[in-house]
Amino acid sequence: MSDSWIADRMRLIDASGIRKVFDLAANMQNPVNLSIGQPHFDTPEPVKAAMHKAVDEGKNAYSQTQGIKPLLDLIQGSINEEYGHADRQAFVTSGTSGGLMLALCTLVNPGDEVIVFDPWFVMYKHLTTLAGGKFVQVSTYPDFRIDISKVEAAITDKTKVILFNSPANPTGAVASEEEVKQLAELCRDRNIALVSDEIYRAFCYDRPFVSPAKYNDQTIVIDGFSKSHSMTGWRVGWCHGPAHIVQQMMKLQQFTFVCAPHPAQWAAIEAWNYDVTKWVDEYREKRDFLKSELSSHFDVHGAEGAFYMFLPAPGGSGTEFVKRAIENNLLIIPGNVFSPTDTHFRISYAASQETLAKGAEILRKLASDMN
Repeated sequence: MSDSWIADRMRLIDASGIRKVFDLAANMQNPVNLSIGQPHFDTPEPVKAAMHKAVDEGKNAYSQTQGIKPLLDLIQGSINEEYGHADRQAFVTSGTSGGLMLALCTLVNPGDEVIVFDPWFVMYKHLTTLAGGKFVQVSTYPDFRIDISKVEAAITDKTKVILFNSPANPTGAVASEEEVKQLAELCRDRNIALVSDEIYRAFCYDRPFVSPAKYNDQTIVIDGFSKSHSMTGWRVGWCHGPAHIVQQMMKLQQFTFVCAPHPAQWAAIEAWNYDVTKWVDEYREKRDFLKSELSSHFDVHGAEGAFYMFLPAPGGSGTEFVKRAIENNLLIIPGNVFSPTDTHFRISYAASQETLAKGAEILRKLASDMN
C-alpha cells in the first residue's frame, strides 16, 4: 500500500494531542481521572426503557433523513416558541459533531476563513480542515471573555463563518448577554454565517443561557442530548437555522450519515421530557467545591458552565504540568490539545465527589511544589 494514496487533508489533521496523554497514562493504576468529557451519571432509566421498547417494536430500519416526526414536532415547537422566527427549521442530526460537520461542509468553500475562539473544542480545527477552510483564531486569554474588537480585527473578505460555543469546552465560560448580542449583530451586519454550538446549554450556573439566535435570525444552532442526558454514545442531536441552509445540510446528511440512529430517536422523545435539573444542580455543587478547593493555588476563570475548568499551569507549561500530574496518578488534559498556547490544563468535574477531593489534593500539592 502506498503512502501516496493518503489525501493531503489527512496530513493536516493531527490526532496526537489527547492520544499522547493517554500513552503517558497507559501504565497508571486506578488513576484519579479528571479528564473525562462526558457526564459521570448513566442515561436515565426511562430513556433506556424507551430505547428497548423502540428496538422491540421493530423501529430498527432507517428513519427519514430529517428525523422522526414526533421528535421533530417537539423540537420545532420549542424553537418556534423560543424564537418566533418564520423561517427557522429544525432537523435531527447524528450527534452534535455530525451537525457541526454538516454545517461547515455546507457553508465553507476551500480557502474560506472560519473564525473560532481560542481555546476551542478539539473538533473545530479538524472539521474546518475537512471542509477546506482556513482556521482563524481569536484569543480569549486570560479570562475567556469575547472582545468584539478582536473579532472585528480578524474579519477579512474571506471570512465565511464564526463558530461560537457557550457554555464552552474546555474553559467552562458562559458568554454574557452583551457578548452574545455584539457577536450576533456583528455577523448580521457583516453577512457572516454564525454557527452556535449549544451542546452544554443546560449547564449554566451563574448567568442565564443566551443564544445568539435571539439577536440574529440567521444563526445556525447545533444542540443535542449527549451531555444533558448522558447519551454520548447514542448519537442524537439536532440543528435549527434558516430553512435554505437547513435544506442543504439535510441533503448532505442523506448522503453521509443517512439519519440519526432510529431507535435512539424514539428514546430521545422520552429524554426531551425528562427533567435534568438535579444533575445541573449537582454539577454546580461540584464546580463550587473545586473552586473553593483550588482558588488558593490557581487563578480560576471561566468555569461558569459545562463541567470543565481550564487552569493556568504552575511553571508555565501545560504539557510539563500534566506529566507531573500523571506521575502523581492524576489524569488531566494539557491545554495545547485545545489551543496553540501550552500554558493551561483542563480538568473535568464530571466525576464522583471522592475523585474530585483526591484530584484537588494532588493539584494543590503539585502547585505548591512547583511555585
